Amino acid sequence: MPRSIAVFCGAAPGNDKSFAAAARNLGEAIAQTDRTLVYGGGSVGLMGAVADGALAHRGRITGVITRQLVDKELAHRAVPDMRIVATMHERKMAMAEMAEAFIALPGGFGTLDEFFEILAWAQLRIHTKPVGMLDVGGFFDPLMTFLDRASDAGFLRLPHREVIVVDSDPRALLERLANAKQA
Repeated sequence: MPRSIAVFCGAAPGNDKSFAAAARNLGEAIAQTDRTLVYGGGSVGLMGAVADGALAHRGRITGVITRQLVDKELAHRAVPDMRIVATMHERKMAMAEMAEAFIALPGGFGTLDEFFEILAWAQLRIHTKPVGMLDVGGFFDPLMTFLDRASDAGFLRLPHREVIVVDSDPRALLERLANAKQA
């Protein structure tokens, strides 16, 4: 069972309140199942919501944030274990090293960058950790359609439908990741 979960998510809340609610619920579920949340260290958007959910249930949290974002006062002040790194590359590497599994929530370029780097590393066998998506209101449906097309066209070596665990329920997703095939 993965004991530490890296969560990739937006620094914005999105236009639908269900995104923030799902992020908070995921943070709560991670804390309530005695896992450690590893996340981008932010206090805003879905990052803030997932951390707040874990903090509300006295969860263990490690934030990894760049000095630039700390200087912009975006670091979550209530997170006791905040690791400050110089670059986004260092941030991704630190999160990947600490995590035993990965979950993507809705987000934009940064979220997709983090998520796809983890998938690329799995394809290259740099790691064999489980990877999941918390699908809020079908947010990731178009992405999965794209991955189906990329697979059909012969561009993916990993069977993405098997490697990426997708669920809309945070607790069910955590359980499925615990039983998932390794990437």
